[in-house]
Amino acid sequence: MKTTRHCFALDLKNNPELIAEYKEYHSAGNVWPEVIKSIKDSGIVDLQIYLVENRMFMIMEVDETFDAEKKATMDANNPKVQEWEDLMWTFQQALPWAKKGEKWIPMEKVFQL
Repeated sequence: MKTTRHCFALDLKNNPELIAEYKEYHSAGNVWPEVIKSIKDSGIVDLQIYLVENRMFMIMEVDETFDAEKKATMDANNPKVQEWEDLMWTFQQALPWAKKGEKWIPMEKVFQL
């Protein structure tokens, strides 16, 4: 199966207590099952989030069935996923150059070996 990698960035609010709580929500077994199902059902085959200070980087590997607009529609129609997103937004803040309502910003690849 051919996969494609997508990389994104987002900031957390620069508050050590909030960052620790955010990390706890994302520790093994704590992400809500409905969110995991939504991720897998959309064609995302691997998803990792890295943190440096309060800046996060998300790396997704998607298969050929993945469609970002379709995933957004699926998530918008899933009350538990929306509840999770609202909860996560209490920890997150948009990057300074993000458009209104925009969360994860696609990163530009500038080098590959």
